[in-house]
Amino acid sequence: MSEKSPVNWEAIEAKPEFRALLAQKKAFIIPAFTFCMFYYLALPVLVGYFPEMMKKKVWGEVNVAYVFALSQFILAWVMAFLYVRVAARWDKSAAAVIHGHD
Repeated sequence: MSEKSPVNWEAIEAKPEFRALLAQKKAFIIPAFTFCMFYYLALPVLVGYFPEMMKKKVWGEVNVAYVFALSQFILAWVMAFLYVRVAARWDKSAAAVIHGHD
C-alpha cells in the first residue's frame, strides 16, 4: 500500500494546462453554486417578505410558491445534467495533463 504513485503530481501541478483546468472548473462551479444558493434561498425570503405575491393562484389551488418550489427540483436536474457534461470535458483535459498530451 505504500507504493509510490507513478504520476509526478508536483510536476503536473506546475503545468500551465493544469492551472487552466482549475480556472475552468472554478469559472463554472462558483457561479453555478452562487446562482443555485440564491435561487434556493429566494423561496423562503419571498414567502417571508412578499406573502401576498406568493399566495397568488396559478392553477386551481396551486400558487406561485408551489410553482417556485417545484422549479427548484427542475433546477437541480438541469444543473446536474450541465455538470455531468462539463465534468466529462474536465476529465478528458485532466487525462491529457496527466499523460502529457492534449
